[in-house]
Amino acid sequence: MVVVSFRLYNTLSGLVEPFVPLHPGRVGMYTCGPTVHDRAHIGNLRTYLAEDLLRRQLEAHGLRVTQVMNITDVDDKIITKAAAARLSLAEFTQPYLDAFLRDLALLGVEAAAFHPRATEYIPQMITLIQRLIDGGHAYMSDGSVYFRISSFPDYGRLSHLDTKGLVAGASGRIDADEYEPKEAVRDFVLWKKGQQGDLAAWPSPFGWGRPGWHVECSAMSMDKLGETFDIHCGGVDNKFPHHENEIAQSEAATGKVFVTYWFHPEHLVVAGGKMAKSLGNFVTLSALLERGHDPLAVRYLLLTGAHYRHRLQFQEEWLSAAEKDVERLANFWRRCEQGLALGPAKESAGDPLAAAAQRAQGLFEAALDDDLNLPDGIAVIFDLLRDGNRLLDLGQAGRVGCEAALQALRAVDSRLGVIERLAAVEDHLTEAESALLESRAQARRDHDFARSDQLRDQLLALGIQVEDTKDGSRWHRV
Repeated sequence: MVVVSFRLYNTLSGLVEPFVPLHPGRVGMYTCGPTVHDRAHIGNLRTYLAEDLLRRQLEAHGLRVTQVMNITDVDDKIITKAAAARLSLAEFTQPYLDAFLRDLALLGVEAAAFHPRATEYIPQMITLIQRLIDGGHAYMSDGSVYFRISSFPDYGRLSHLDTKGLVAGASGRIDADEYEPKEAVRDFVLWKKGQQGDLAAWPSPFGWGRPGWHVECSAMSMDKLGETFDIHCGGVDNKFPHHENEIAQSEAATGKVFVTYWFHPEHLVVAGGKMAKSLGNFVTLSALLERGHDPLAVRYLLLTGAHYRHRLQFQEEWLSAAEKDVERLANFWRRCEQGLALGPAKESAGDPLAAAAQRAQGLFEAALDDDLNLPDGIAVIFDLLRDGNRLLDLGQAGRVGCEAALQALRAVDSRLGVIERLAAVEDHLTEAESALLESRAQARRDHDFARSDQLRDQLLALGIQVEDTKDGSRWHRV
């Protein structure tokens, strides 16, 4: 099965390509998950939201997605912090993992099928390292095991970097002098020497120790998805050296293509610099919620504020605008639901709202099929919202139009994931309340504003506040 209408940017080729799954009707998708030594910040969460959008888009095309999101529960920072807290790795990491999964749930991120933890896959990592040693791609030195980059001529093709001048410690979590000696400065560690009784040490044919960060993802992804799978996701920081090293060790071990599509969302930035714990400029979701922000507005802003391959400048005051946007979308959803029962008896196929909704849905789908261009897609839907509210105010849209508009909104929300959840917060109207709202709308169409004000006061007495805006009349319970 070829999903010819969906085109995705592939970091490996540097091109937007038609998405072609390896197996008809199904997709294997691996996500580099959190390293659980602290709370995730919203810059981290932007990446997971972009990956959620990708998964939803694939599912909208009828593909069955098996998503694997790993949990890194052993690394230098975790070991240092757990030791200082006098806790085991599991005791130290579990609260951070629980908090991370709560954040994803609050943001409406669909759960992955599997969340393998690095500490549960030590045997698979040892097997992979042994394969690399046996193939001449890895070597032992002073109790540690290193990958020999010179044995893999294609090293660097993902990041499109000239790797000859790289030095240890120059980028990300590449190994520094503490893991010397190595044959070459570019080589990276697969197994780190340790001692029996260490907080994080396992027995292996290479001696007591623990796996390096890079080998964890290769072992877990191939165990769950096979030696070749469709999509590997991670933040742009992961591209080099982490994903570059994953490709090298995986393809050296198997002789097969590791992954066909690589997906790398860009940074969230604050005052021109990326949001990062190391810079102290980060914001957590829990902090935003404590300040009264809605998680649905956070999701909306992080998804629509910029294309996923562009940096997104974060300013907290923009969340207020996002909250207004999602409320406008939810109000239009509610208004169309009301129109199914109470709209004028215009049932012909010529309903102008139906034509506008079908056109908007087509343009939205085209934008999403063009490398997940949600910002352009949502702009089209706000055009529909403006035109639709005007048609409803004028009494020129009926049930056919409302049904088509709801169909378009459901298609949008299958990716956006905010409208129906917010629209459902309001109680459904009683028959009497709905009749009053429709009578008031008719009074406004007749320019009988005295009657309109009287009906508004009646509704307020019932606990329903009505506001007249440029997008039409909105109501909410008070």
